[in-house]
Amino acid sequence: MSLYSAGVEYGIHCLLFLLDERGDSRESSVRDLAELQGVPQEYLAKVFTKLARAGLVAATEGVRGGFRLARPSDEITVLDIVTAIDGPKKIFDCREIRERCAVFEGSPPGWATEGTCAIHAVMMGAQKRMEEALAQQTILDLARRFGRKAPAEFGQQVNDWMGERREGKGSAGDIPLTQV
Repeated sequence: MSLYSAGVEYGIHCLLFLLDERGDSRESSVRDLAELQGVPQEYLAKVFTKLARAGLVAATEGVRGGFRLARPSDEITVLDIVTAIDGPKKIFDCREIRERCAVFEGSPPGWATEGTCAIHAVMMGAQKRMEEALAQQTILDLARRFGRKAPAEFGQQVNDWMGERREGKGSAGDIPLTQV
C-alpha cells in the first residue's frame, strides 16, 4: 500500500500540464486534463477543489474557464501538492510497545520508557528527510526534467491538443466546485 493517494499523482501530473514550455502557467479545464490523461473527471474535480483551497491553483471564469496556477511554478513544491491533496501524513505511528515487554510484568522501569522511543526517532528522522526532499522539488523542476526526457514534438502536440479543446469549448465547462 502506498503512503500517498492516487489523487497526489493525478494532481502533480495535472499541474505539469498547466505549464507551457517556458514554465509559465496556462489555463485548462478539469474535463480536458482528465481526458488528456485518462483519469476520472469527478475524482480530478475533487483534487482540484483541494488544490484551490490550498492556493495552488485558481479558477478562471467564463465559458472557457478552468484552472491555472495561482503561484509561479518555481514556488509550488511537491510537498505543497502532497499536503494540499492528502493532508499531513505520518509514515509511522509509535505504539509504545516498549512499555509492554513481558519481562517487565506490567511495570516497565524508567530506563525502558524514558525519552523518545529509539525506533520512533529513526522514523521521525526518515519522515523529516522525505518531506525535505519533497519540499526541494518544485513543479518547474519536474517540468524541466520531463522536458529533457520527452521529444520536442510532444510539447507541441500537447499545446495543439489543449488549444483545440479551448477553441471548441462551448457552454459545457467544468463541474462547478460547489458540486464537488
